[in-house]
Amino acid sequence: MKKLIQDILNNWLEDEGDGFSGVFSASGADGIIEQHAYGSRNIAENLPNTVDTSFAIASGTKLFTGLAVCKLIDENKLTLESKLCDLLPYDLGQIDKSITVFHLLTHTSGVGDYIDEEAEDNETQLQALYDKYPSYLWTKLEYYLQMITPLPPKFEPGQRYAYSNSGYVLLGLVVEAVSGLSYQQFVRDKIIVPCKLVHTGFYRMDALPSNTALGYIMGDTGQWRTNTFSVPILGGSDGGLFTCAGDLDKLWRAIFANELLSEKMTQNFLAMQVDIDEECGESYGLGVYRNIQDDNVAYYAVGVDSGVNFFTMYFPQSKIVVSSLSNTDDVDIFPPLNELFEVLA
Repeated sequence: MKKLIQDILNNWLEDEGDGFSGVFSASGADGIIEQHAYGSRNIAENLPNTVDTSFAIASGTKLFTGLAVCKLIDENKLTLESKLCDLLPYDLGQIDKSITVFHLLTHTSGVGDYIDEEAEDNETQLQALYDKYPSYLWTKLEYYLQMITPLPPKFEPGQRYAYSNSGYVLLGLVVEAVSGLSYQQFVRDKIIVPCKLVHTGFYRMDALPSNTALGYIMGDTGQWRTNTFSVPILGGSDGGLFTCAGDLDKLWRAIFANELLSEKMTQNFLAMQVDIDEECGESYGLGVYRNIQDDNVAYYAVGVDSGVNFFTMYFPQSKIVVSSLSNTDDVDIFPPLNELFEVLA
C-alpha cells in the first residue's frame, strides 16, 4: 500500500515539476504512511511549508458546517425538516419560504447563489463582488445577506442538486440563530476543541498565526502575490477555515468513531442524500461528498479558491486518510485524488 501511494505521488509530482507548494499526507489507523511538505508558506521570507503547517481549505469548510448543523439536530434544537424562514430573524427577500435545512445541507435549495459556480463567468462575478463589497468587510455572516436575498431562485427546492455557497452561508446563520453563538465559535466549541484540532481555526487573513501558509496567486507581472485581498478577511460557513494534515486525520477518525455525532446521526450524515452523477458514482450526504465503486465508498471534501487547492478523503475499508493542502491555485491536485480512489477504494 505504501509503495502504491508513493508511486502515485511521485508520478504526479514529476508531471507537475516543482510547482506544488503544500503538504501531501496519507495515514492509516497505525500512523503515517506517507507525508511530505513542499514549497514555502511565506515566499518573501523563504519560510518553508512543514507537515504541520496550517492551510486555508476554502469550501472544504462545508464539511465542518454540515457537522455543526447535524450536531444541533442531535441536540434536538432543529430538524432536517425545519424551515429556514422559521429559523432566521431576517427579511429573506426572494429566498423561497419552503426551503428546509435538508435542502440547504444537500445543495438542493435552489437559492440564488452569490457566487454561481454553474455560471461560465463565475470568476468575473466574484471580482465584481469584491469591487462592490471589499473583502476586508466580510467578517460576519449577516453581511452576506445583501448579496443573497435579492437574487431570484435558480429552481424550486428539491428539484435538483446545484452546488451552493449561499446555501451554506444560510446554514451558518442557522447555527448562530439556534445556538446563540457565532458560527466560528460554535465550530470551535463543538468540533475543533473536542477533536483536539490544534492547528485548526478561523484566522483573519491580516493576522495569521505562526506556521500558517499565506495563499499565493501568480500576478500579471509574473510575480507571486498573496491572496489577502482576494478572499474574505475572515472565513465563514461556506469557506475559509484553516487546518493541517494531522488535524484532518483526527477529524475523520472522530467522525467514524461517532465521537462528534450520535451513531444514527453519523449514519445520516454519511448516507447518500442526493445523487450528483450516478454514472461516476458521485453523491452527497449532509455536508460530505461520497464516491462509490463496486460497493466500496470513499468520503471526501474539496476546496478551490484564489491561492487555495485542497482535498481530503477517507477510505473506511482500509481506514486510510489522504489529504493534499496547497497554498497556490495553479497546480491541478485532482489527478492523484482520482488515482488514489481507484487504488484505495
